[in-house]
Amino acid sequence: MNNDKDKLANAVVIHMMEHDLFSQWLGIEVMEIKEGYSKLKMTVRKEMINGFGIVHGGIAFALADSAFAFACNNRNNLSVALDTAINFTRPVHVGDELTAETKELHNGKSTGLYHITITNQKDHVVAVFKGTCFRTSKKLIS
Repeated sequence: MNNDKDKLANAVVIHMMEHDLFSQWLGIEVMEIKEGYSKLKMTVRKEMINGFGIVHGGIAFALADSAFAFACNNRNNLSVALDTAINFTRPVHVGDELTAETKELHNGKSTGLYHITITNQKDHVVAVFKGTCFRTSKKLIS
C-alpha cells in the first residue's frame, strides 16, 4: 500500500468481504486492492459446472461482479451496479484458477465505469466484463 487512499481502499474491501457470504462461498481471494482497482483470484470447483460439463457462466460473471464491487466501492462511497455486461471468450473448466483484474475507466461524482478482465491459470482471457456503477452519498465504514 503506497498511501492513505490505498489503506482506506483495503479497509473498505476487508469490511465488504467480511459481510459478502457469496464471495466467500465462491472462494474468492483478494490479491491486490488500490483506490479504484481490485485483483481477485478463485479456483473453480465441481459444483460450479453446468449441464454441458463446463463451468456455468454465472461463476465468471459473479467473480467479475465482485471485482467490480470492490473497485467501485473502495473509496468508501456506497456504489451499486447500474449496468453490467459480460462477454465469454473461452470455456472455463473445473480446477481452473481464475483471476479478475479491474481497471477504472471513469470515476465521476455520481457514476463510475470499470473494465474487468478474467484470465485463467494459462493467462488466457476467458471473459471480459464492463460495469457502470451509481454512487450514493452513504459510507461503507466510519
